[in-house]
Amino acid sequence: MGIKGDKLNQDATQAAELITEKLSAIHGISAKKMFGGYGIFHDKKMFGIVDSKGQCFFKVNELNQSDFEQKGSHQHSKMPYFSIPEEVLVDQNELIAWAKKAIEFNK
Repeated sequence: MGIKGDKLNQDATQAAELITEKLSAIHGISAKKMFGGYGIFHDKKMFGIVDSKGQCFFKVNELNQSDFEQKGSHQHSKMPYFSIPEEVLVDQNELIAWAKKAIEFNK
């Protein structure tokens, strides 16, 4: 989830804890340490990541990628994950709506 050679740090751990807490209204949300960051899962299927620096990303496809791009998000490496816009991260209802889209599109 991080850049090669980066180590997991407290920012990543805090971000993973915060996002799973904010998404707790969605049954089946969990986080797992992976590659210097965290994978964010719904019912054991990954739909989000937290990189080693603590930045959060949701999985995108052709149906929701433009939503992320319009808000100024950037892609994580070459992976199909885009950064969650700050205005979405701070609005729990909006964050849950965006997470549900990422989960639905990930099926």
